Amino acid sequence: QVQLVESGGGLVQAGGSLRLSCAASGRTFSNYPMGWFRQAPGKERDFVAAISWGGYMTYYADSVKGRFTISRDNAKNTVYLQMNSLNAEDTAVYYCARNKTARWDNGSLRNLYEFDGWGQGTQVTVSS
Repeated sequence: QVQLVESGGGLVQAGGSLRLSCAASGRTFSNYPMGWFRQAPGKERDFVAAISWGGYMTYYADSVKGRFTISRDNAKNTVYLQMNSLNAEDTAVYYCARNKTARWDNGSLRNLYEFDGWGQGTQVTVSS
């Protein structure tokens, strides 16, 4: 099993930036794609971004494409989410998770039920 701990959230003004981190336990971190999801109050948990095993492929939700960048450092068992040009619609709790299917498939990457190791999340609040 993998355990994930997110950090880096906070309060930021619209137009600002934040960098989220997700630290993973376990020796198989590099064997799986990793993803970020977010959940706003009263809404479902939505896909944000995913990154392949070695970090060579990435996939983004349309709402964040061009503003967010996902990356990973397998030597540190950590995945990151750099968020720029933030707006109020980005306010949510952000979660990282492991794609347990180990497949690189857009349908799987957007499906939160194919992820595990959910952490406690980190709150991002963007003030307008």
